[in-house]
Amino acid sequence: MLRPRIIPCLLVHDKGLVKTEHFKNPRYLGDPMNAVRIFNEKEVDELIILDIDATVEGRGPDFKMIENWAEECRMPLCYGGGVTTVEQAQRIFSLGVEKIAFSAGAINNPDIIREISEKVGSQSVVVVLDVKKKLFGGYEVYTHNGKKATGKSPFELIKKFEQLGAGEIVINSIDKDGEMKGYDVKLIEASRNETTLPLTAIGGAGKLEDVGELISKFGIIGAAAGSLFVFKGKLKAVLINYPNFIDKESLIKKYF
Repeated sequence: MLRPRIIPCLLVHDKGLVKTEHFKNPRYLGDPMNAVRIFNEKEVDELIILDIDATVEGRGPDFKMIENWAEECRMPLCYGGGVTTVEQAQRIFSLGVEKIAFSAGAINNPDIIREISEKVGSQSVVVVLDVKKKLFGGYEVYTHNGKKATGKSPFELIKKFEQLGAGEIVINSIDKDGEMKGYDVKLIEASRNETTLPLTAIGGAGKLEDVGELISKFGIIGAAAGSLFVFKGKLKAVLINYPNFIDKESLIKKYF
């Protein structure tokens, strides 16, 4: 039976674990490897790690860093950052990574989604759309850590990437990033209406009830979060956390 997934998302900047707000002002939190080890112990559903430097610096993935994470990680791992070629993707898969997340690389070269899905299967191909509200209504996709506007609608891109063979869409709200006040439900609902693919939402979760409400509304969905799983309390003390098995099952049972 398919179930909702509750997914921590880690951001890596200058090889360190960071958290941003509205994609700005990365706050250093520690060694990402330590977070991976803690999430291993907490038996998380899945883990997303995004290297937020790669695209901005115009470089490819740091394969050694990815290899270290993959060797340590005992849950399904999705990596994103700087992947622009089929060869890079194949090398990352060979290191033991289950999924690769594409953002700017897919928008600049959409055919890479088709090429990789044909080689390894669509279930391993994820497209991340970083989305911001437009001043006079609607939404627009950005790349380069929210600095570069694409002029493209997330809903048009969702349909396009589904046709090209993507296996999952991640909707990342720039406006909600780091606020810890709840997901952009309107954005997620509009995205859900455009595709039958597995959909994951990120941006805004501040408490487990936010995750529960997302599951209640959308059912089988990926509920991803950054701040929720690295901070604790109103003062945002750094604490890697995740609900234990009983609490997670109770949450899903209550809302699903």
